[in-house]
Amino acid sequence: MIIVQDKLVSDDLVEAQFICNLEACKGACCWEGDSGAPLEAPELPILDEIFEKIKPFLSPAGVHAIEQQGKSVWSEAEQEWGTPLIDKGPCAYMTLNSAGVAQCGIERACQAGVIDFQKPVSCHLYPIRVDRNDSTGFEALNYHRWEICSPACTLGEREKIPVYRFLREAIARKYGQAFYDELDGAAAFMKEQA
Repeated sequence: MIIVQDKLVSDDLVEAQFICNLEACKGACCWEGDSGAPLEAPELPILDEIFEKIKPFLSPAGVHAIEQQGKSVWSEAEQEWGTPLIDKGPCAYMTLNSAGVAQCGIERACQAGVIDFQKPVSCHLYPIRVDRNDSTGFEALNYHRWEICSPACTLGEREKIPVYRFLREAIARKYGQAFYDELDGAAAFMKEQA
């Protein structure tokens, strides 16, 4: 484990290699699993605020699921807020492009300049998952291994890109550039010591 600022970072983020390979997996992380993408408390009012603007970027089934369930849903199993699902399957904010690859409707709206919220930070950070202890404020960054991401691991190994480097933008978005720079320095130190 590495301590960066006040966060505990799994060695896997430095040692494992990963590059999303959407051609191979088609974005399966957007429709697989038992619950939607985790949402942070500050994101809940943002989703309420932007919904009407992002509607044209969502599927009819996604819009219907959101209107029925809400812009976010509480998961008893996960004990956290998450995105709603379409019939216990795909994320309601997911769309498919002409090649059948999952795309985030929120991100598409952002890219079109309609909103300035990119997408939930948990989606941006994936395969990093942040575990929190709310009573202490403690956070740990862990690498979530999932079989559907094996093409991403293969591509990352071929290109020799560690998880944290692939997710540089997302890490800096969540924790700031100084945090990323410290993590990068710690990773370089670990490599020298190996």
